[in-house]
Amino acid sequence: MAEVKYTENEIRSLDWKEHIRLRPGMYIGKLGDGTAADDGIYVLVKEILDNSIDEHVMGNGKRIEIKVNDVEVMIRDYGRGIPLGKVIDCVSKINTGGKYDSKAFQKSVGLNGVGTKAVNALSNRFVVESFREGEVKRAAFDKGELIEDDKIKESKERNGTRIRFTPDDSVFKNYRFITDFLENQIKYYTYLNSGLTIVFNGVNFSSKNGLLDLIESKVNPEEMIYPAVHARGENVEIAFTHTSSYGEEYYSFVNGQYTTQGGTHLQAFREAFVRTIREFYKKDFDAGDIRSSISAAVSIRIMEPIFESQTKTKLGSADMGPEGPSIKVGITEFVKKQVDDYLHKNDEVAQALLKKILQNERERKDMAGVQKLAKERAKKANLHNKKLRDCRVHFTMDKDDAYETTLFITEGDSASGSITKSRNTSYQAVFSLRGKPLNCYGLKKKVVYENEEFNLLQHALNIEEGMDGLRYNKVVLATDADVDGMHIRLLMMTFFLNFFPDLVRNGHLYILQTPLFRVRNKKETAYCYSNEERLKAIERLSPKPEITRFKGLGEISPDEFAGFIGEDIRLEPVILSKDTSIEQLLNYYMGKNTPSRQEFIIDNLVVESDVLEEDSDSEDEEENLVA
Repeated sequence: MAEVKYTENEIRSLDWKEHIRLRPGMYIGKLGDGTAADDGIYVLVKEILDNSIDEHVMGNGKRIEIKVNDVEVMIRDYGRGIPLGKVIDCVSKINTGGKYDSKAFQKSVGLNGVGTKAVNALSNRFVVESFREGEVKRAAFDKGELIEDDKIKESKERNGTRIRFTPDDSVFKNYRFITDFLENQIKYYTYLNSGLTIVFNGVNFSSKNGLLDLIESKVNPEEMIYPAVHARGENVEIAFTHTSSYGEEYYSFVNGQYTTQGGTHLQAFREAFVRTIREFYKKDFDAGDIRSSISAAVSIRIMEPIFESQTKTKLGSADMGPEGPSIKVGITEFVKKQVDDYLHKNDEVAQALLKKILQNERERKDMAGVQKLAKERAKKANLHNKKLRDCRVHFTMDKDDAYETTLFITEGDSASGSITKSRNTSYQAVFSLRGKPLNCYGLKKKVVYENEEFNLLQHALNIEEGMDGLRYNKVVLATDADVDGMHIRLLMMTFFLNFFPDLVRNGHLYILQTPLFRVRNKKETAYCYSNEERLKAIERLSPKPEITRFKGLGEISPDEFAGFIGEDIRLEPVILSKDTSIEQLLNYYMGKNTPSRQEFIIDNLVVESDVLEEDSDSEDEEENLVA
């Protein structure tokens, strides 16, 4: 083995933008293409928006305007504006900003002076304008390089800052903004900042009741066991209810920042809630019975928060502030007083909550016997589980690429064979279904343990005890694009929505998009995901391209399949909208044939004749019926 040189010549010093572009994950987490809510393009938006929110928190500006199109983001606030002489420094010099002085920005989100610079370095074009006292300073950058430095001019615009940026498409490949993800992000800001209006693409978002509005937007009223409980203090705010769904659903925030991975504040709330309920009812209930089916939100504001990463998704702080109590003590005292007082004053809620806890207890005990048998079966199957072809990296591991871990759920041996041979064995696993799974709508969770296939899938995902142990970040339904494949897709979505709705709500469930056609000539091959793409490819590769219609995943060779589940993978996230009732949704699609569903099918039945335009010598014509 040749000796590796290690001299002064091998030592490099990167400037700020080179380091950000070389190691973007350190600053914005994963890159992604926009199909996940925590992909990098949304972190870019958040980093700029955080600064505008901090201005509002400090009492400067009640309105923020956001416009997002396919390529560009514009954010305009009406705060104080960046001091004109420091505009360029504030967006292009690491560790430069106004938030190191705690008097200017108390309990703010952006503390490290990095976020805006990361957006600048990772954008093809970044333009900043600051308006202060009748003057404006403007500067423009290309991948962090200053390309335009305008002189300070007069302006009639109101004080504030306007930033426009276009994410660098060489870093964020094939990216797209999904409006639902941006709207969710924006709503969280309004729930946590009363009096703030955010105008997103012309639509106004605001909130009067804080976290109460959040819970009521996430839980359909028909699924609530009792009306949402809401309590707000100087530095702590909580809201919660129990629902008819399985699992635990939490939304946690620090200084207005959505901490998707929780942290010390969420752990303190979960423990405090259990302790308070036990003391109120004077009974040592199982913690799982108390928290099962809860939907809750907790927000705290603290001085100098410590997060476990630059993207601020998990709080690591132990104290409320330099002179304040510990987070655990602060939240425990608040929850105990507020929840205990509320239950004493609202007997109907207290009775409804007790009934739900006892119901959870009965169901848990009812499942105890079947769980034991199922675990024994799963343990045996684990030694030679033919259904699961696992990968080496799991989502629970502390590794940079853990977010890429994916479990493909396939139908039949041929489809699973193609994916298994072409997958990346480091972070892509395959779970093979033997056919159409059981329609579990209306069934109790006991069926998850009684049905061998469901039990093995639950075991593979490691979600029996909740989402904390989830082994794969993305759970991808990879079925054929035919009627049978669609049916299997619906049955699997029913399984997850019925028993593990947190998996869907937290953005882990996806549908794999695979090409329907291959159009090629001697020089070029085009894979088409729709009839429209096929027609364009035929026109581009004319006069006589070869056309292949893929009827199933098993027909696609492993060599070809590698391209569809690699860097250019096309995934469609399964998103639950705010007014979606899981119960109504499943009843409509998976329940008995109701008159309304029959009418829907009749009204929306489409029969499309799709004749493939092959050369004149071809005797084969294919008719594609789409219903």
